[in-house]
Amino acid sequence: MGPSTYQVSLKDLFASNRERLTKEIHRHVKGDNDSSKCEYVLYMVGGESTTRYDSDHEPIFRQESYFWYLTGVKEPDCQLILDFSLSSTTCWTVLLVPRLPAEYATIMGAIKTPAQWKTHYQVDEVRFTDEIDHILEQRMLGNQNGGAVGAEPKNRTLLRLKGPNSDSGILYEPPAVPSSLQDMVNDELLFPILAECRVIKSSAELALLRHATEVTSFGHGYVMRNIKPGMMEYQGESLFRHYCYFNFGSRLTGYTSICGCGPNAAILHYGHAGEPNARQTKSGEICLFDMGAEYFCYGSDVTCSFPINGKFSQDQLSIYSAVLSAQKAVYEMIKPGVSWVDCHKTAELEILKGLHSIGIVKTNDNISLEDLVELRLGAVFMPHGLGHFIGIDTHDVGGYLTGLNPPRSTKPGLKSLRTARVLKESMTLTVEPGCYFIDHLLNEALAEESPLRPYLDPKVVEKYRGFGGVRLEDVVVVTKDGCENFTLCPRTPKEVEAVMGGANWPPIRDEAPELRRLRLTDPTTAILPSPPSM
Repeated sequence: MGPSTYQVSLKDLFASNRERLTKEIHRHVKGDNDSSKCEYVLYMVGGESTTRYDSDHEPIFRQESYFWYLTGVKEPDCQLILDFSLSSTTCWTVLLVPRLPAEYATIMGAIKTPAQWKTHYQVDEVRFTDEIDHILEQRMLGNQNGGAVGAEPKNRTLLRLKGPNSDSGILYEPPAVPSSLQDMVNDELLFPILAECRVIKSSAELALLRHATEVTSFGHGYVMRNIKPGMMEYQGESLFRHYCYFNFGSRLTGYTSICGCGPNAAILHYGHAGEPNARQTKSGEICLFDMGAEYFCYGSDVTCSFPINGKFSQDQLSIYSAVLSAQKAVYEMIKPGVSWVDCHKTAELEILKGLHSIGIVKTNDNISLEDLVELRLGAVFMPHGLGHFIGIDTHDVGGYLTGLNPPRSTKPGLKSLRTARVLKESMTLTVEPGCYFIDHLLNEALAEESPLRPYLDPKVVEKYRGFGGVRLEDVVVVTKDGCENFTLCPRTPKEVEAVMGGANWPPIRDEAPELRRLRLTDPTTAILPSPPSM
C-alpha cells in the first residue's frame, strides 16, 4: 500500500507457498512407483470480474483464496499453470492474464505488458488466457519445454482443484480443459494437499497475520476509547474501519463487522444487511464488537466485549470473568498434540463454573459440572464452536479434510466446531469462548421435558434475559511447546476500564502474562501509530 504501511515480499510469501506445494506433492507421490515416474502440471483459474446483478457497477474485487495463496495476483480473470518436475524442488510458473482492449486504458489505467506482469509477480512466464487450450496441450502432450504436440510425449498428469469447503459446503469446481486431455486429469490429489498447506502457516504468513491482528487490536482499543452511551452501533464500526484504513491501509475487513449492544450482543452474527448495526446504545449495556482488519488478503478476527459507560456492573463482571477464565484455561492447554474438541469442552467447563457461582447453574451430589459438560449444558450458553482456522479466509480451510482429522460431531455445541483436529505447530486459530442469553435456547433448556431443566434456576435465568452476551476472541498460533497470542487489545476488566477511562495503550506492564500476549510491551509495537485519543 503506502510507503509507511507494512511491506510484503512476494518472493517470501507466494513463491515460498509454491515451493511448499511442490515439496508436498513430491512427498505424497514418493514411493508410488507409477506416480514417481509422472510429471505433474497444475491448472487453476482465479476469481472473475463481476458486476452487481444486471448493472455495470463493479464491486471491489477480492482474489479467490487458493489462487491468492499461490500467486498474490490482485487482478481478476487470471489463470495459473504450475509445471512440476519430480526431479526438482521448484516449479515453472506460468501466469495467464486477459488480453485487454485498448479502450481499457481510458477507463482503468495503463495496460501492463507481459514483461511488466512477469516482473511484478515474479513468475517465470506470462501468457494470455485466450491461449490456454494451446498451452495446456503443448505442456501435456509435447515435451517439457513447450515442444510441438506429439513430440516426445511424457507421462504427465493434469492436476485440478476440486473439493468441498467444510464451512460452506460449497464445492470448488475445477476449470474445463480440452477434450484431448480428459484422460490425463486428476481431480483428487491436489485439494487435500493444497488445503493442508494453507493450514500450516509459513513464517511470512505468520508475520502478516501478526500484523493484521495487531492493527485490529489497536483498532478495537480506539473504539473503546471513543465510544459513548447514546452513539449508534454503526458509529463504533465506523471508528474501527477508519482507524485501520487511515493508519495502515487496510481497505477491507475480513468479514461483516458485528457491533451488537444490549440484547443484540446475543445475536452471533449480528450486523448483516437485515440488522446493520443500527441500534442506539444505552448506558448500562454490554457491547460485543467482533471486527477484523484485512491486509494483503490475510485477515484477523478479534472480538471485544465492554460496558458502554466504561465501568462493569457486577452482573456484567460475573459473565465477563467467566469467559476470560475460559480463554486462560484454553491457553494453558494449547500445544501440538492436543485435541481442539478437548479445548472446547474446557472452555465450556470454565463458563459453567462462572454460571454456577451466580446461581444460574445447579449441581447436586450425583452430578458435577464436568458431567454437565457431557450432558451438553454448555451449548445452551455457548452454541458456537471455540474457534476456527484463520488466514486468507476468516474461516480458513482445512477444518475437516477427509482422512486427516476426526469427523464433525452431531452433539449440540460440538457440531458447530469448525474443526475437530489435533493441534499442530504453526496452525493459526481463533480462541473465542462466549456466554450468551438467547431466549429460544433458554426456553428449550427450561422446557418440562428437557433433561437440562433440573440444572438451571429459572428465576436467576430470568434475571439475565435481555443481557445479551460476552465473547472474547483472540488470534493465536500454535508453537512447538504452547501458543503465542497475536491479539494485543485490552482484555482484563482493569485494562478495559482503564482504556475506556483515558489510559494509554499499550501498557508499560503486562498484568496478565497468562494471556500469552508476547508483544504487548515490546517496544517494536511502537511502529503502530496511535490516533490522537489513544
